[in-house]
Amino acid sequence: MRILHTSDWHVGKVLKGQSRAADHIAAINGLVDVAKAERPDLVIVAGDLYDTATPTADSTRIVTRGLSALRRSGAEVVVIGGNHDNGNALDALRPWADAAGITIRGAIGKPEDHLLSGTTRGGEEWRLVALPFLSQRYAVRASEMFELSAAEITQSYAHHIGELISRLAQGFGGGTVNLLTAHLTVIGATMGGGEREAHTIMGYAVPASVFPSSVHYAALGHLHRAQQVNGPCPIRYSGSPLPIDFGEEENLVTASVVDVTAATAARVREVPLPVATPLRTVRGTLAQLSTLDTGEAWLRVYVQEAPRAGLREEVQQLLPKALEVRIDPKLLPGPGAGEKPERARAGRSAGELFADYLTQRGHADEATEALFHRLHDEVINS
Repeated sequence: MRILHTSDWHVGKVLKGQSRAADHIAAINGLVDVAKAERPDLVIVAGDLYDTATPTADSTRIVTRGLSALRRSGAEVVVIGGNHDNGNALDALRPWADAAGITIRGAIGKPEDHLLSGTTRGGEEWRLVALPFLSQRYAVRASEMFELSAAEITQSYAHHIGELISRLAQGFGGGTVNLLTAHLTVIGATMGGGEREAHTIMGYAVPASVFPSSVHYAALGHLHRAQQVNGPCPIRYSGSPLPIDFGEEENLVTASVVDVTAATAARVREVPLPVATPLRTVRGTLAQLSTLDTGEAWLRVYVQEAPRAGLREEVQQLLPKALEVRIDPKLLPGPGAGEKPERARAGRSAGELFADYLTQRGHADEATEALFHRLHDEVINS
């Protein structure tokens, strides 16, 4: 059978106040083009369809239209909830999804809800463990629903995940293609740069040993960089179909196409996806920045000039698509530079203290000091 594996769409993501709706539409259209060309039997979307638990109507429209288009390619489509998604809200879409031939598992439910099965166009049977993201608190509740013992319930988050997967994998068949999809962090995998740190730190990380060797392919979401993870079975993150923020501008943007049978190992191909508006970091003086051809990219700019009032506006006039403008860290003083002892501050005016602060921060500028004096006088005399 053939699988198209994707995850971490993050529809609704705003970058420094700039909507990326057009980029998300282009990315999903790219996935649809891959589905049409590769004709997979199954499309797996491994969580984080949305960037927020309260998506807008426009974001929901983008996601539902994208899922519908993937389904029209002829593939079965299975979606699980991620840590950015509202699992219960995703499950509220299940009546629509069921009618459209799309399977959604937004939040953990009864065990039988999370072992799916199907048959490919060629008559091959497959079974899929579909495990949406679980917070530590809900991992305990899920364990109770799966009727684990009191001793098992008091174990670690990784132990909970391992037990849930183990229970569900008992439904795998000896002659079926056995698959798993989950939204979690595996120890040893590399973060992409834009993940929510609270849900990727060690308390939420699980060892690769939670995946049984009977799994022919584990399709993971949560980390935004496409990568293979060593383990007892083929384990892979598809990565995000577009860079989520500037920390991910170097990531390869791909979808994973997997060919696997019950008798042969999974073979994975990375299919490149188009990026409508790339992200790019540039550095230089104003004179150097004025000569750059940055195309349509959204920019993070490190200015190699001394800080001064109005510098950001000058940069944005030169580079209208600059979303972040910062002073190059190499030009800023180190920690503690220029600090004066506490007794040296006694009896000094607010203006003098503010001037010292600007010097310590590498932002000494007469225009900024003059503005502070004017505002300070207005407050004192009001």
